[in-house]
Amino acid sequence: MSKAVLVRAPGGPEALSYEDIELTPPGPGEVRLRHRAIGLNFIDTYHRSGLYPMPLPFVVGNEGAGDVTAVGAGVTDIAVGDRVTYAGPPGSYAEERNVPAARLAPLPDDVSYEDAAAITLKGITAYYLLFQTWPLKAGDTLLFHAAAGGVGAIATPWAKSLGARVIATAGSPEKLELVKALGADEVIDYRREDFAARVRELTGGRGVDVVYDGVGKDTWSGSLDSLRPRGLMVSFGNASGPVSVPDLGILSRKGSLYVTRPTTAHYTATTAELRAAVAAVFAAVSAGTIGVQIGQRFRLADIQSAHRALENRETTGSTVILP
Repeated sequence: MSKAVLVRAPGGPEALSYEDIELTPPGPGEVRLRHRAIGLNFIDTYHRSGLYPMPLPFVVGNEGAGDVTAVGAGVTDIAVGDRVTYAGPPGSYAEERNVPAARLAPLPDDVSYEDAAAITLKGITAYYLLFQTWPLKAGDTLLFHAAAGGVGAIATPWAKSLGARVIATAGSPEKLELVKALGADEVIDYRREDFAARVRELTGGRGVDVVYDGVGKDTWSGSLDSLRPRGLMVSFGNASGPVSVPDLGILSRKGSLYVTRPTTAHYTATTAELRAAVAAVFAAVSAGTIGVQIGQRFRLADIQSAHRALENRETTGSTVILP
């Protein structure tokens, strides 16, 4: 038996049910993993609420780190006792689980389980945003929303190390101070200021080259107004609700803008892509380019409280769940 958190019907945090589950032996291509730490991510709330529909019932969670305790047939590159980390498929809110070996990445000895759970999914998200979705170069100017959050706290110093100018938003004085400490060139309280007008002021009316927006509905329009002509809007999350674009002509009127909606699954579709991204994240941590910012920890049994804190924007950095 293993303790796990299931959703049997979509809903709010109360839909998360902490209960016992039976685990079968790992199948072909799978390994059994004992979690030491589990990551909390906004996509978990989208699965729980039904925004991203899942077959019911399902175990929630997309990120974890731990020890391999058994391997199934055909697994040759991972052995019992290996320390590993992963970002998907769903099912991480559990003491133990079976997971495809092809979706695991080695965990270096100098990286703790908690740090891996705090940074694997958010780190590879920051990696593809900065290096692949819009390959940043020295002199680029970007706007990053909710920069005190899990992805933003990684992306901000990483972007600075590439020579970019970082304009960052956050929602409280405390979070603004955190973002400043991470190296942002300018910070904006998007709850108190017209961030688009402020961006225009900071860029001499030009606008930024790229906007990274994980907030969604509340910042969509202002984000478009913050871009230079032919700039790129990267909408990678829906913290305030999903974005709808009924009139594509708005992109023309605001400067022949580009928009993309990337997902981790498409940037780490193969084992090689996944492991290369994870290796890049851990290399950046080892080099001191980025740090691991664990703002809070919750027990797995208290997962409802963790989801409420995340959705109420009461968290900073990464949140780790301890089984």
